[in-house]
Amino acid sequence: MPLRLNLRSQPLVAALAALAVGTAGCSSNPVDAPPPTITPASAAASPPVTGAPEGTVRPLGSDARSALFDPTTRSLVVLGPGPEGQSALTVLPPVAAPRIVLTPGPVTAMTSDGDGGLYLSTRGGYLRVDVAAGAVDRVDVDGEADTDFTAIARREDGRLVLGTSDGAVLTLASDTTVEARLGIFARVDALVTQGNTAVVLDRGQTSVTTVDASGTKAAQALRAGEGATTMAADPQGRVLVADTRGDALLVFGTDPLIMRQRYPVPDAPYGLAGSTGLAWVSQTAANTVIGYDLSTGIPVEKVRHRTVQQPNLLAYDDASGTLYVVSGTGAGVQVLTDAAEPR
Repeated sequence: MPLRLNLRSQPLVAALAALAVGTAGCSSNPVDAPPPTITPASAAASPPVTGAPEGTVRPLGSDARSALFDPTTRSLVVLGPGPEGQSALTVLPPVAAPRIVLTPGPVTAMTSDGDGGLYLSTRGGYLRVDVAAGAVDRVDVDGEADTDFTAIARREDGRLVLGTSDGAVLTLASDTTVEARLGIFARVDALVTQGNTAVVLDRGQTSVTTVDASGTKAAQALRAGEGATTMAADPQGRVLVADTRGDALLVFGTDPLIMRQRYPVPDAPYGLAGSTGLAWVSQTAANTVIGYDLSTGIPVEKVRHRTVQQPNLLAYDDASGTLYVVSGTGAGVQVLTDAAEPR
């Protein structure tokens, strides 16, 4: 069963030719070796801040890994390192003091159900977190005790999708049962969903791939610039990708997978956040965040803000119009109210 490719976009990296061989349910032949890869791109080392960041800055430790906004508790949640091999969730309500929720072991990624619950990937399974209560429950995935899960996302139908360090995407049928496994990637670095379609970012292949609702087929696969690093879904059904090495914002549609926009963003774009109004992109080599209007078919810059040093992570609260910029070096969380309005 051949993989359907979208030929109107950029050429695929040569490694993606192996997808047709490894697609689950299409061939009984195993993949003999992992696909060839490049050295993954990374955020630029930001220069010192030369002026005061806009908005307010709240304290936060260094090495933040992921950030998202929980609309139920109206809190920013930041994933970072914890003591003794644990991970720590820092929950920052709008006005109250931050709370720390420790996990029973190291965590690699997180996603939200949009209703006060989080799911965090870890070795052998995932954790469920009630943000308001701070309760953490571990869920072991059947038969995956030694699996290094690196990414997690939740579909519209509520099913979880997990990615692994050895390049597989697992779609769960229940809390603990694997329904489908698709092992065609070098590594699953990030996962997002639009509806029941999962989208995979593989940094080593600098590619994005859609996985169909069955979880058994890679529907389409495209090259993602010269060195893609981060990915985010937006409320309009788009998928945003930062091509950090290629200095560009890539905007994909998912049905079918097609690159709809590619726009130059200099100074090592990295942090991403989607919203109903603007797409937000941070420039890690310039300590800047830019809001782009994507509605006209080409990104149009609407607003630009100075940021804290190393603006690696972004999160956005659509209800209040607040943008959160999380430093990767311990410079804190920058809170920009009415972020879409020029200063």
